[in-house]
Amino acid sequence: MPRRRRRSRVSALEGGREEEAPPEAAAVPSALLTSSQQTEAAAEQILLRGIFEIGRGSCDVVLSDQALRWRPIQPERPTGDSKYDMLCKEEFIELKDVFSVKLKRRCSVKQQRSGTLLGITLFICLKKEQNKLKDSTLDLINLSEDHCDIWFRQLKKILTGSTNVLAHSLHGISHVVTATLHIIMGHIQLVDVCTFSTTNKLLRFGFSAMFGFGGRTLALAEKCRWMSPSHRRDFAVMKALAKLKPEDCEISFLPFKSSEDVQERRAQGSPKSDCNDQWQMIQGQFLNVSIMAIPCLCSVAPRGLAPNTRLNNGSMALIIARNTSRPEFIKHLKRYASVKNQFNFPFVETYTVAEVIVHPRNNSSRYSPEEEEEPHETASENSFPWNVDGDLMEVTSEVHVRLHPRLISLYGGSTEEMIPK
Repeated sequence: MPRRRRRSRVSALEGGREEEAPPEAAAVPSALLTSSQQTEAAAEQILLRGIFEIGRGSCDVVLSDQALRWRPIQPERPTGDSKYDMLCKEEFIELKDVFSVKLKRRCSVKQQRSGTLLGITLFICLKKEQNKLKDSTLDLINLSEDHCDIWFRQLKKILTGSTNVLAHSLHGISHVVTATLHIIMGHIQLVDVCTFSTTNKLLRFGFSAMFGFGGRTLALAEKCRWMSPSHRRDFAVMKALAKLKPEDCEISFLPFKSSEDVQERRAQGSPKSDCNDQWQMIQGQFLNVSIMAIPCLCSVAPRGLAPNTRLNNGSMALIIARNTSRPEFIKHLKRYASVKNQFNFPFVETYTVAEVIVHPRNNSSRYSPEEEEEPHETASENSFPWNVDGDLMEVTSEVHVRLHPRLISLYGGSTEEMIPK
C-alpha cells in the first residue's frame, strides 16, 4: 500500500527500513527550486528539526525563524558522485512566502469533521512574473499526531504575526535562547498594562494601540489573510496610504505626574481635588493616534514606536499626527526605521499621559466596507478600527485607555541601555 511505504520512509531514522526515492518521483512544486545563493544557516534561529516525507522521499527538515529547509535522506555513497550530490542538494522556501498552513487529513464520506492525519500542508505565494503571483503547496507527510501538532503550532505562531513588541521590548530581541536565559537567571521585570473600555464595559487588556492610519491598515491587512505576513503588511500600508484621510475626533488626556511632582504639589498645599481639573483636551483632524505603554521595539522600528517611554515608569506615550500632506506623512513613517527623530515634524505632537479618552466626533470617518473592492468579513459598518497589540478591535463609540502601573511580572530585563539615543 502507498501509505505503508510513506510510513516506512518517515520512520527511516528511527530504526525502520529506508527506501530510496527514485529521482523522477520528486513531487515538489516546480517553483521551489534550489538556490545557489542560500542564506547561511548560522545566521538563522533554528526552531525545529524532524523527518517528513516530501515528494515521496524521506527528508531531514529544519524550520528556522526565516525559512523551511529540507534535504533528502539517502544511504552513504562513495564521495565524488556528482549525480548523488545533486539529488541530496538542500532545498528551501522562505517563510515570508507562506500565507497559510493546515493539517492534511484523509476523510471518508462518513467522516464529516476529521479523518486520518497525513501531515501538514503549506500554502505558498510565489512570484511568477514581475507583477504576477502564483500559488503553490508543499506537503510535509508524517503520520504522527504529536509530531505534526508541534510543527503545526510553531508554523501557525510564526505566520500569525510578524512582530512581538512585548518580547522585543523585554529582551531587546525576539530570541528564544535569550528568553530562556532570563528565566533560568530569574530576571523578573514589572510591566505596565493598559485597559481599553467603553462606557461601563471593559473591552480588553493591552500594551499599545493605534487609531486612524494604524487601525485602518490592520483592517485592510485582515482582508488579505491569504497573503504572507510581509506581503500582507506591505499591501495594506500602500493601500491605506493611497486612501489616506484624517479622523475627526476629540482627545482628552490626563497628563502624567511623577511622584516628585505630586510631593511638590502637596508641599505647596494644593488640594487633591485639583486632579479632576488636570484633564486636557485637543480636537481636530488626526491622521494617526498612538497610545503606548511600552517602547514597542520591532523590526520596522528598531528604536521603538515610542522610544521615550519605558516598561514600568507608570506612564503612556500619546503620539498624535495631525492632518498633513501624504508626502509629509510618509516622511514621518520612514523616520521610524532610521536613527532620526520621527517626532521632529510640525504636525506631530507627543504627550506623557496616565489616561486617554478618544472620542470620534462624527460618522464620516467610520470604517465603511463599501469603500473597498470587496466586503470586509469582520468589520462593522458603524465601527472604528483599532490596532491593539497587532489585533483588530472594532468599537462603535469612544475608547477610554487607562494605565495600571506594574500590573504584571514577566521574565526579562530592561532594554533602556540598548535603545539608541
